[in-house]
Amino acid sequence: MAKKPLGKDSMGIQKTMRFTDYLGDGLRQLPLNMMSGLVGQMTYFYTEKVGLAAGMVATMLLVAKICDAFSDLAMGKIVDKGNSPKGKCRPWFLRMVIPTFLIIIMMFTVPKGMSSGLQMAYVLITNILITAVIYTAVAIPYTSLMSMRTESVDERGKMGIVRAVFGYIIGMILAILLIPITNMLGGTQSAWIKLAVIFALIAALSLLILYKTSKETTGATISDEQKEIEEKLPFKEGISYLFKNKYWVLMLVASLFMNISYGLSGSGGTYFAKYILGNDNLVGIMGAVGLIPTFVGFIAVGPMTKKFGMAKTCEIGCIMGLLACIGRAFTPYSFVSVLVLGCFTTFANIPIMCLLGAMVNSCVEYNEWKFGKRMLGMSNSASSFGSKIGSGIGGSLIGWLLAMAGYSAAATTQPASVNTAIFAFSIYIPLVLFAIMTVLFHKYDLEKIYPQIVADLQERRKANKAE
Repeated sequence: MAKKPLGKDSMGIQKTMRFTDYLGDGLRQLPLNMMSGLVGQMTYFYTEKVGLAAGMVATMLLVAKICDAFSDLAMGKIVDKGNSPKGKCRPWFLRMVIPTFLIIIMMFTVPKGMSSGLQMAYVLITNILITAVIYTAVAIPYTSLMSMRTESVDERGKMGIVRAVFGYIIGMILAILLIPITNMLGGTQSAWIKLAVIFALIAALSLLILYKTSKETTGATISDEQKEIEEKLPFKEGISYLFKNKYWVLMLVASLFMNISYGLSGSGGTYFAKYILGNDNLVGIMGAVGLIPTFVGFIAVGPMTKKFGMAKTCEIGCIMGLLACIGRAFTPYSFVSVLVLGCFTTFANIPIMCLLGAMVNSCVEYNEWKFGKRMLGMSNSASSFGSKIGSGIGGSLIGWLLAMAGYSAAATTQPASVNTAIFAFSIYIPLVLFAIMTVLFHKYDLEKIYPQIVADLQERRKANKAE
């Protein structure tokens, strides 16, 4: 039976995605969020379960993130130069199966008999491996795959939503179950290692599925001459073009601040539950309640995007997050406030999580239209550079603020300044970040000219083929 023609989207651009394509693409988010979710819990694991100093842990994690950010730039260029018969992106998913399995386990096997200096070296090396090497070698091809799959902004937006849904599911599983399950298993380092083995298996299998089911279709419309231009484009020249693309710069900065916020929330909630609310197991309840605005957000993003556009939808979310943080600032010790207003900050993050990748990939067509060079891998990797620096700063801020406040995991009671530090990374800094991101998304108006950009590019490609 012949499949029903897909037709064109609301901007008149040919569709290429069916329901099963969206489902398969979303499932591929699992290994990435498995790695990033675990890395987000490492500050708590290193300080509470291994006994390392918070300030030193923060510094090691930031160094790893800086290495990770620069490796993104290199990986983007590698993707652009790729000429495997399997495609530019797909081969990397198969190559990373075994490394992914091994590194997830190694993250938690910090040797306890070593000196603190050697333990810190182990922390640094394993974090560089998981973020700067393995995660990057999967993430850059995966994000670039969106542009290789379709030129439709509508379809890219839906891909972003589905990816975010699957990514958030695994993120919430980690947030809700990681601490309670490891506590049930004894709360020791060995308990975390046992759970890591299970996560490692899931991540490795997901990468195999990703390799088997990935497709690269839009690349077929790009001429051999254009592909050669991309492959020979010097790295420095490509970066200079990107910084002339105002929309890409806006998304670079938005990605930076968004990931500072994510980095803060990755481990910050656990400290808030333990030291402000008095019970670290409450993080499970906080995460469970957070599922409500998450699912509401995933349902709402599609209709909101259709009515307002991607940028305006993200802007509305940021305003909601800003107002919720202001409310929490006036009720810092209230568990009810944490749950209720936390729902609004959670909802505020959903549009950005769903749509930022699609907005970055729309910059690829703008690059080709404006400069004659798509720079697919570099656009995604350089934007990812901002996200990695942001998440590194966010995660490290927790350790630095705690160290400045005199925090010690071994102490039976913490000084009052620790509460101030926790309020800073849980409420005050996210408030400022939401305010800045509101302005950034307000200035992104690429959607207004995107249909004309695609139409112009199609005409150029037809003319080049005719020649």
